[in-house]
Amino acid sequence: MNTLSYKTVSANKATVEKKWVVVDAKDAILGRLSSEVARILRGKHKPSYTPHVDCGDNVIVINAAGVKMTGNKMLKRELFSHTGYPGGQRRKTPREIMEKKPEILIEHSVRGMLPKNRLGRAIFKNLYVYEGAEHPHEAQQPTEIKL
Repeated sequence: MNTLSYKTVSANKATVEKKWVVVDAKDAILGRLSSEVARILRGKHKPSYTPHVDCGDNVIVINAAGVKMTGNKMLKRELFSHTGYPGGQRRKTPREIMEKKPEILIEHSVRGMLPKNRLGRAIFKNLYVYEGAEHPHEAQQPTEIKL
């Protein structure tokens, strides 16, 4: 019996193959889109997935302004931030964020689905979100994914 066929191969930085993918957020539900993007960023869709290594793909999200939320979440939900000063808590609804910079809404949602450590911060750098349909990553020849 060949015992080499039973060895578990663990991916590392040198053996990981990263691809570039484009995801269109037009008319997509925010939570469902974010969970799929987080899964691709993390690399869980690959057979060589290793939990302690950044083995996911680089993800480009376009048409961030077209993302939707079900029910009254666009008006009722509140996102919190803090300035660091006493009494510096700030609240914004997703509608207010969409009017100013819709990329923040997707980035905030995906960041919450990634690990809260150095690996999560490194993985988050592989996400690129754009408000419109144009992006400056044509040189990487990204493949489009339908969610």
